[in-house]
Amino acid sequence: MSGTEDASGRYAAIEDWSTPELTVGIIESQLAGVAAVLPAAGALATAVDATVARLAAGGRLIYAGAGTSGRIAAQDAAELPPTFAWPYDRAIALMAGGGQALQQAAEGAEDSTEEARAALAGLKLERNDVVIALAASGRTPYAIAALEYAREVGALAIGIYNNREGKLGAAADIAIVVDTGPEFLAGSTRMKAGTAQKVALNCLSTAVMIRLGFVYRGKMVEMKPTNAKLVLRAGRIVADLAGCELDVAAKALEEAGGSIKLATVMLLKSLPRPEAEALLAAGHGNLKAALG
Repeated sequence: MSGTEDASGRYAAIEDWSTPELTVGIIESQLAGVAAVLPAAGALATAVDATVARLAAGGRLIYAGAGTSGRIAAQDAAELPPTFAWPYDRAIALMAGGGQALQQAAEGAEDSTEEARAALAGLKLERNDVVIALAASGRTPYAIAALEYAREVGALAIGIYNNREGKLGAAADIAIVVDTGPEFLAGSTRMKAGTAQKVALNCLSTAVMIRLGFVYRGKMVEMKPTNAKLVLRAGRIVADLAGCELDVAAKALEEAGGSIKLATVMLLKSLPRPEAEALLAAGHGNLKAALG
């Protein structure tokens, strides 16, 4: 398969295609990006188990990338705290060019190896930390330097990239290759390469959180009900898990201070809040363990 920077003959005259042909062609290329992740399932599983071991010992998830890859990584990091109550200071995104590059392109920043190393040094990287670096080309100096520094410290280094020939794999402890090939718009890796990276990160971070015990019966039991929509969702989760009416679940949720886990234990074990809290504490905050 050709690389992300190559041009496909199939798309050589897309400016002459009809609008329906364009929309179908773009969607088909995105589907190909999703399909390209499946062969990497084994490597992703290896990364999940290795990441869980580090995080369970107190480590942090640290993402590093430039351009589209950096923005996709930042999104994954930002969504872990509200979804799983994962601490913000343990889900960190490093972007080449700094925070402003999330909204305003800083293309030259991806060539700075010094910036990546300095950013990780500033975080006082430790052995239990996990560094996930992304680069569609697999050649981005910023991403490669981040993994090289991680390995020097002894942290886990995971590389996600789209070109098999990319040097990012050699810098990683675990290399996850998502071979998407040429883009619909030649070289525009924000398209199917970016889609594939997003799918890979969805898989990696969600599986990690499940393995850490932050999910019960397919439900986001660590979620914080911080707005009206989430309050309703939390009530439905408690009602479903406890097998009760929504109004009963809502009352228990209020008594539990918005904690889905605590409300569920209170209802299923018929316990007042203090005893339910003790049961959860005995299970180290794991709902499955608390319910026995």
